[in-house]
Order: sequence, then structure tokens, then C-alpha cells
Amino acid sequence: MGIRDNILNEQQVSHTDCLIVGAGMIGASTALALAELGLKVTIIERFAAKTYEQSQSFDLRVSAISLASEQLLQQLGAWQGIERMRSCVYKRLGVWEDELSYAEFNADEISQSHLGHIIENRVIQLSLWQQMLHNDNITVLCPETLIGYQQHEDGIRVELEKSRLNCSLLIAADGANSQVRQLAGIGITGWDYQQSAMLINVETELGQQDITWQKFLPSGPLAFLPMPGNCASLVWYQQKDEIKRLSALSNVQLEQEIGRQFPNRLGKVTVIDKGAFPLTRRHANQYVKGNVVLLGDAAHTINPLAGQGVNLGFKDVAALQMVIAKAIGSGENYHSQQVLQRYEKSRRADNLMMMSGMDAIYSTFSNPSLPIKLLRNLGLFAAHRAPLLKSRALKYACGLA
Repeated sequence: MGIRDNILNEQQVSHTDCLIVGAGMIGASTALALAELGLKVTIIERFAAKTYEQSQSFDLRVSAISLASEQLLQQLGAWQGIERMRSCVYKRLGVWEDELSYAEFNADEISQSHLGHIIENRVIQLSLWQQMLHNDNITVLCPETLIGYQQHEDGIRVELEKSRLNCSLLIAADGANSQVRQLAGIGITGWDYQQSAMLINVETELGQQDITWQKFLPSGPLAFLPMPGNCASLVWYQQKDEIKRLSALSNVQLEQEIGRQFPNRLGKVTVIDKGAFPLTRRHANQYVKGNVVLLGDAAHTINPLAGQGVNLGFKDVAALQMVIAKAIGSGENYHSQQVLQRYEKSRRADNLMMMSGMDAIYSTFSNPSLPIKLLRNLGLFAAHRAPLLKSRALKYACGLA
């Protein structure tokens, strides 16, 4: 029986504790996290998670899952399903501009077996769905679409395409262009970067399966994300016009461009698939408005330079679960403003710090000034030889600090 056949598609739900809009990685994990607390959760989504077969090609959309995110997925029961499908563990992270300034970070430096996993987004989502569909506290409405909602003293009345329901808490996990955020009248600050990023799935002649690396060039970074077998995801940051040109090339032509630009540590590469997306930064002016809460990309999008986007979203999920659990345990109203504001307070500063940090790195390595280049290479050189600094940076990047 396929996953679509397991979806509860009820025509009418009179009341639910929490309604989540969006059943991607963040929405699905939020549903499981709140269901663990005994809350009745309804989640709506337009499209069901895609089924998986071992013979399928790797998807272009992948994430570097940190140790903290892995721990959350284990807690939610989804990690075992991911391991049954496919992922690629990495133990080391290499960063450089010039070879003399090469800095490498190793899991051994923080007494861990690995730094993270590279996993296809759809694999993570599917494993979370498999858990949701067997949880008695979760109702999945799919396909379903939000039409609108009204907040009242006794909660929120929500109109869906196929039904209406009342909820105590409305959660936006519907992505960067969040409909819920717009309906709530929550503004955003942000900008578009001058560059776009190209994702390229390749087969590599040389296996480098325990390391992910990033090389900085004046035109933009080049990144390597290992995948199972001799496969990899390459990320190429460039000016928008150049990414448009590269996207129009045939796979053979693109292989030639990769050979000229990427380090020869890959060996010969064969392009399997490619795609591109613009780089943007968005930050919601508030995460909570009434009984509406924003999580993940609905609240913040970040420069993907260090692969922290989805990990920040998972940290949102863990924080919301903890705040609500403490409220329930102390007899408080879990959907009160006082409680929900604790979630925003716990996450906003951390998200802003990570966003600003990525922007600082992006700006520093985009600066063509020779003195600035000298300073940043000295910084990498020093970081490689400063154990305390390296371990602190690694723990923070892994979500362990």
C-alpha cells in the first residue's frame, strides 16, 4: 500500500489543538513533536510526500543535517527510516581560499564520531510522514489548502478548501513565501543577494565520502557535498547571469566548466542533473502574533553558505516543543501569549546571529581587496591551528552549543 493510501482525508474536523500548515520537513517534525506532548494535531498539505525506491536517482534538494538535528529526528522516530533509505555521513569539513590557508575541522576535535549527514530532503520528509501516518494524535489532510482564518477569544476558526475547523494554535510551516504569515500581517526584512546558486548532481571518479568542503573564489564559493557511493552534490555560487549561462549548457559542456573551475580532488565528473535558485535573506518581524506561530523558512531564510537553513528550522521545532512542554507541566495555557513569546525569545536572537554570521562570511570572501584577502587567509590559517577556537565553532555549527 502506498503512502497516499494511508492519508486520513476527513471532510470535517470540528476541533484540533494545533493546526499546522505545511507538511515538509519542518511542518512534519513539528506535528510529531507536539503529538508527543499529547496534543491533537491536524496538518494540511497540498502534495503528499514522494515514495522512495533504491533505484531512484538522487534528488537535487539535499541538506547537511547537523548532530542536533539528527538527535531531534531520532527522538521523533524518523532517523531509523532515513537510515533504511540513504544518507551520507561526513566526518570532516574543509575550507580554503588559497591552499596555504586550508583549514580542516574534524569530528574528533569535539569527541564525536561524525559532524553530520548529507540527506535528500524528500528522504527526510518521507520518513517523518511515515511516523505521522501511524500516530493517533495526528490527522493528515492531503490534498488540502488554507483559504483563510479568523482569530477569536476562544481560538482560531480556519477555513480550508474542503472543510472548516477550530484550533487553539495555528502554526505556519509553509515556507519562505508563507501564506499564513501574509494573512497574519507579519512583515519581513531582507534582501536578495547578487548571486544565485547552482546545484549539480555528479558521479565522481574519486571517492571522498567522509568530507564536505568549500573553496572560496573571487566569483563565489564552490562546495562539495558527499553522497552515497561515488556521487556528490556540487554547489556553485556565481553571478545571476553566469548561473543562467551555466544552466543552459548541456551536461557535457557543464562537465568541462566544472573541470576548469572545481579543484582536481574530484577527478573526472559526470553530470547527472542540475538546477539553480536565487539567494535571498528574509526574517519575519515577529514569530508570534496572537495564536499564530512561525517556524522554519516561514520565519527566516538564510544564505545557504554553511548549510544551516533547515538546521535552524529543526532548532525552532525543538524550542517550541520544550516551551509548550514546560507550560503544560506547570499547568499554564500552552497557547497563551506569555508562553508563545518564550518560543520567540528563545529562537530569534540565535537565528539572527547565525544569519548575520553567514552574511559576514559572504561579504568578507566577496571583497576583492588585497588587504582583506590577506586578513581572511590569515584568519583561516590561524583557525586551523587554534584547537579551542575550532572546537567552539564546530560545536556551534553542529548545534551542540
